[in-house]
Amino acid sequence: MLSPREAVRTLPSYHPPLAGRDGLRLDFNENTVGCSPRVLERLRRLGPEDLARYPEREAVEATLSAFLGVTASELLLTNGVDEAIHLLCETYLEPGDEALIVVPTYSMYRIYMMAAGARVISVPSGKDFKFPAGDLRSSITPRTRLIAIANPNNPTGAIASHDELMKIACSAPDSAVLVDEAYFEFCGQTLLSARRESPNLFVARTFSKAYGLAGLRIGVLVGDRDQMRTVRRVSSPYNVNAVALACLPAAIADQAYIQQYVSEVREARARLESALEASGIRYWPSHANFVLARVGSTRLDSAAFVEHMRRRGILVRDRSSDHGCEGCVRITLGPREHADRLLTALRETFEELGVNQGASRT
Repeated sequence: MLSPREAVRTLPSYHPPLAGRDGLRLDFNENTVGCSPRVLERLRRLGPEDLARYPEREAVEATLSAFLGVTASELLLTNGVDEAIHLLCETYLEPGDEALIVVPTYSMYRIYMMAAGARVISVPSGKDFKFPAGDLRSSITPRTRLIAIANPNNPTGAIASHDELMKIACSAPDSAVLVDEAYFEFCGQTLLSARRESPNLFVARTFSKAYGLAGLRIGVLVGDRDQMRTVRRVSSPYNVNAVALACLPAAIADQAYIQQYVSEVREARARLESALEASGIRYWPSHANFVLARVGSTRLDSAAFVEHMRRRGILVRDRSSDHGCEGCVRITLGPREHADRLLTALRETFEELGVNQGASRT
């Protein structure tokens, strides 16, 4: 009887709650207003011949490389950052190799690593979810072949410093070190300018968050030219669809739109953190487009909070099952009008559930 590989049969499941998402979607860290009008105009100009051809990504990669300040040979467009993670696992992991992650973090790191047959080593975050730079370096062994770090981290919003990340890359010269900068626009810190100091360092970006292109599934992986040549071998030549390729240049050309959206998200982030502090709700200062807050002590508390917010037309994400996140929810930020709706619903929910007697923030 046909049976999948052992590594696949034992994979943990990742089932994001995508169905029935009616209301203001502050649960998936998406752009809450959508993409630039320039992208919509480009979509209107697409014709049937554009969809009849196989996608050609080289010209768009050249445009993006100029925007990022890298060479086209150092860059690969991917089907979201998810594919970038998958490609690194396929390129560098053999069954039995070790792969390191910091927990809590994005679930797909573990899933793709395990699918490749690797042994995943989870390094717990420090107090208040501080990046455990020393513990991570201490966990590197001769069997370590891949280290994945979200920076800023999801779901905590914590950030590792440039020096900490570069020390890790230098401490593991035989390992691929991925720094996932999915939330770069909301913090402004990047390792792109330092990528040539460590040929084992890779940086991933997405256009799903600030750019509002989550539905088109497009991201980018940047790394050493020779290493990227190898990664391209395991990538499909048609991994990014023609519609995404047509829209990306328009999206990155409208930086005024991105800067305005990011500015309003940062403002909303500060307003939310102030409201949580005033209510005595513990939260962790964030460098991303979301805030993690502890609304209770158990998963039942967080589930009740999520349901009460949903009844008020606001969707937030229960993160209570993540390492160290018992009773926590993650709340995505948007522009001012969405922040107004969020804070009103938040105040009403706190009053209804009586959770405004919690500990003060970290």
